[in-house]
Amino acid sequence: MNQPVPSPDLQGVRPSLVQLTHVIYGLHALAVVIGVTSSATVAGGFVFGLPSLIAVFLNYLKRGDVRGTWLESHFVWQIRTFWFTLLWLVVYGVLIITIIGIPLAWLLIVLLGLWVGYRVIRGWLALSGVRPVGP
Repeated sequence: MNQPVPSPDLQGVRPSLVQLTHVIYGLHALAVVIGVTSSATVAGGFVFGLPSLIAVFLNYLKRGDVRGTWLESHFVWQIRTFWFTLLWLVVYGVLIITIIGIPLAWLLIVLLGLWVGYRVIRGWLALSGVRPVGP
């Protein structure tokens, strides 16, 4: 006889919100993959790519629904990742327009891409483990 598989304790959070958070991480991951496999950088694909723009829109649209739950940390994590990536892309843009900043800018864009990938993976793993993600 097959025993039913127990569902994880979602700590009082609606399963649909957990699924939405998975979708948002998936959209961010898709933006990273597009950045890696196209002429765009990972950070550029992440900030300016349609998947991440949709993901951040969903974060802002639904963040009131997750306020006060463990999912709130994921929404904050995703939103901050987006905005800090944009901030560092602006710094990158300023550096690249100067001759002295070009080597530093290339290093920064590689490190920024790795940081974005790390943030998406770390957050998604925490979500899969039904736990909050922290700074």
